[in-house]
Amino acid sequence: MTKTGGGPRPRGAWWREGAVTATAFVLCLLGGVVQVDDTLTAPPAAAYVIAVVSCAVLPLRRRAPLAALAATTASGVLVALLGLLLSPLIVAPALITAYSYALTARTERRAAGAVLGTSLVLLVASTPLFGGVSWQDASRMGSVAAFPLMAGVLGHSVRNRRAYLAAVEERARRAEESRDGEARRRVAEERVRIARELHDLVAHQITLANAQATVAAHLFDIRPEQTRKSLRELVETTGHALDELRSTVGLLRQSGDTAGPAEPAPGLSRLPALLASFRGAGLEVSVEQEGTARPLAPGVDLTAYRIVQEALTNVTKHAATGTARVHLAWSRDRVTVTVADDGEGASAVPGRPPGYGLIGMRERATAAGGQLSAGRRPEGGFLVSAELPLPPARSGGAS
Repeated sequence: MTKTGGGPRPRGAWWREGAVTATAFVLCLLGGVVQVDDTLTAPPAAAYVIAVVSCAVLPLRRRAPLAALAATTASGVLVALLGLLLSPLIVAPALITAYSYALTARTERRAAGAVLGTSLVLLVASTPLFGGVSWQDASRMGSVAAFPLMAGVLGHSVRNRRAYLAAVEERARRAEESRDGEARRRVAEERVRIARELHDLVAHQITLANAQATVAAHLFDIRPEQTRKSLRELVETTGHALDELRSTVGLLRQSGDTAGPAEPAPGLSRLPALLASFRGAGLEVSVEQEGTARPLAPGVDLTAYRIVQEALTNVTKHAATGTARVHLAWSRDRVTVTVADDGEGASAVPGRPPGYGLIGMRERATAAGGQLSAGRRPEGGFLVSAELPLPPARSGGAS
């Protein structure tokens, strides 16, 4: 069973530790073959002592790397004192612990100081105490001092490489989480947008259909011709409702599904037809314009249309009045859309949950970069007013 932390180490790790320790032990013994007088003999007992002492601490180099480095360095100092030749082979355990310490040290400065100290100690220990220093001695001393530095540099490089790969993996993970979060956010926004569209078209068309059906039922016996007219308008209204509902639900199709040709989104250019539908349901709507009309961005144009549609739908459902006024005021940088009535104002129907009309209008206006206010008028009735941004006017254009 594989565990981490203070539990048992994986079997593969024990095999690696055993291989490293055995290799270091063999190298120590090979270093003991070369004597001070450059003759080759069987490893003396002192070489076995050095190999056993210095290799015994190697399994501890991951838990206590500095202590293991100090112990193997001290073993290297004992080499010369025991009459053996100090060479890179016999101090192989010190090279291994220098690599491990550079790999695991908390700071680069601490690792550099410890490895440099090991090199200096081994350099001093390899320097002959008596007699001159030959080129052969100088070469051996240089290699003894240089090999721990090389091991430290290698350990530092491996450490940086691992840190770099870990950082790359972390960035990839965060990027993946960011993409998932962005996808969820866009799905949520699309749901809200589709919910607004469904609410606007269903509330509008069903309200008109209800009003037309009410008129037809009221006039069924006394005005048959008017009843037939109301029923024809009811058929047209429900047909339009089905068409718009089919178009909106088509947004939920998958990208590979076959979709019919999409109609352009409604805008203020379709305002006369919208007002005509309300007039057919019995609501007299007057329109006033102030300033010079200018083209709107598609999103703003749709928002203005939906706000007028929803506001008039609320008048039909709640205001208990037969008249309403739509006012469009064009200025240099914005258009103000106002819908007012003289009725009793929107009121909640007992037993019916509150609607989302005003919430949807306010969300639409905010998403288009504008703002919306709604409330009762001091002189009576209800007022909905939205300020929506206009694109910058061209030079010489209307202002």
